[in-house]
Amino acid sequence: MITGRNTTGRECVDLAFSTLATARVSASCTYIMNWQIVFLILAFSLTCVAQSPSRILRQAEMAIGGGKAFQSAGTWQRNGTVRRTADGASGSIVMQTTRPNLYNLSFDIDGFEIESGYNGKSGWTRDSRNGLRTLTGEASADFQAEAAFRNSLWFNAKRERSKISFGGTSEVAGKPTNIVTISATKGSVIKLFFDAATKLLLREEFSSGDSTRSFSYSDYRPVGGILQPHGVKFEIDGTIYEALFDEITQNVRIARAEFDFPKIAGEPLPDIPSLLAALQANEEKVENILDTYSYIQRSASRELGNDGVLRDKESATYQLSFYKGYRIKRLIEKDGKALSLRDQEEADKDAGKQVQEIEKRIAKQETSSGPPSGEERRISIAEVLKASTLSNPRRERFRGRDVIVFDFEPNADFDYKNAKSMLKFFGKTAGAMWIDEKDKQVARLEAFLFDSYKVGGGVVAKIKKGASFTLEQERVNDEIWLPSTADINLSLRVLLVKGIELNQVIRSYDYRKFSTEVKDAKVDPLMQQ
Repeated sequence: MITGRNTTGRECVDLAFSTLATARVSASCTYIMNWQIVFLILAFSLTCVAQSPSRILRQAEMAIGGGKAFQSAGTWQRNGTVRRTADGASGSIVMQTTRPNLYNLSFDIDGFEIESGYNGKSGWTRDSRNGLRTLTGEASADFQAEAAFRNSLWFNAKRERSKISFGGTSEVAGKPTNIVTISATKGSVIKLFFDAATKLLLREEFSSGDSTRSFSYSDYRPVGGILQPHGVKFEIDGTIYEALFDEITQNVRIARAEFDFPKIAGEPLPDIPSLLAALQANEEKVENILDTYSYIQRSASRELGNDGVLRDKESATYQLSFYKGYRIKRLIEKDGKALSLRDQEEADKDAGKQVQEIEKRIAKQETSSGPPSGEERRISIAEVLKASTLSNPRRERFRGRDVIVFDFEPNADFDYKNAKSMLKFFGKTAGAMWIDEKDKQVARLEAFLFDSYKVGGGVVAKIKKGASFTLEQERVNDEIWLPSTADINLSLRVLLVKGIELNQVIRSYDYRKFSTEVKDAKVDPLMQQ
């Protein structure tokens, strides 16, 4: 068995045939083949070739006592002791979960506290040195994936459109293991190492932003008919700990507050109603101001490969400007390269068609109060605010500025069907938002679809629960906040049949307060006001 690194099926076959060649050379003098050796070598190679990850997971499910039995427990709570291996310092540890995705891990080492949690809307972490902070970006998505796994293991992976693949073989604590890799659509990766003999899970590795969180398991004992590991060795931020859980219980009542941000004394929060009123007014101003700026927008679609890696598939860069107050979107680059002469002509023709359409709309709307803003083509932060109920405010620092962070969930009184932005196609959302305290603007917003959303009763389209989007705004010219990044991930079923996977990042930049005219199907150089 190859040790010290993951061994792929191809490597095992090569090793087997290399051994076979050696055996043939040694027997060449007598031209007698030891078929018992051949049989053993072939049997060895067959155990190494890529195995079915589904079969490995089914065997693991049976080994612990069954998936239904495990998922019949709505909550799990584990209490025990923990020791830091570097110096032997020790303390207590608690790990608890509540389905579908609430998770909390807290422990202390000689009074130094470390804690992390996911409350269904946002993930957070704190320790006695660095204080409390809300997780963002990849770290947020990774921890959300870990929280879901803690509650349901791998049983919901296919339903969540994750890619499941065989990751080769390796050794954990001297035991041969089969590796299964689960890659989520947002790019989070979970590697599972299963004992080749007992089929039990021996190790987990979770992507965590730029690092990895690992947990190794031992001392499996039955708890309510389910085998549970009572020994855990884990590594967080480069530090290794060993825990022994002497009490594991299921279906115990766990207060929701256990998963929320800890209440920490400090500088008092601002008046929340006044803050939110100013925030709403400012975001509505941004919607109007945005239509007085020209800017560049790059849209890149991403695809999760068979190897579980999220990569850019294709990209397009547009110049967004105006014609008689209406937004014009013109292609200027494709896949990071300047357009060919033919593609440039097509882009100019498309701009010309947009001009013609605008002229028709103007002719039909001569008595209207003004041109539409194009708001329906983007997710409006101002409208997300109207559609949400905010809770759990706390102070933090984000990109060097003081922010107030809120969790949010759907506002039951909001009319999604009559929403003006793309929110009407997303439906009810929940998540977290970071509000710049001084400027009273949303700096960042992370949201996910609270429940599956149907368009036209599900006949026209249906967006699956778990769809997500992240929006960021940045200060422009040190005076105004405008959209900078939108990261959208969703699974859409169209007309009951066609499934569409959308994983897209849209970046907006080079904002300029310009007046732009389109003539002869071409965009003139921008003219500054």
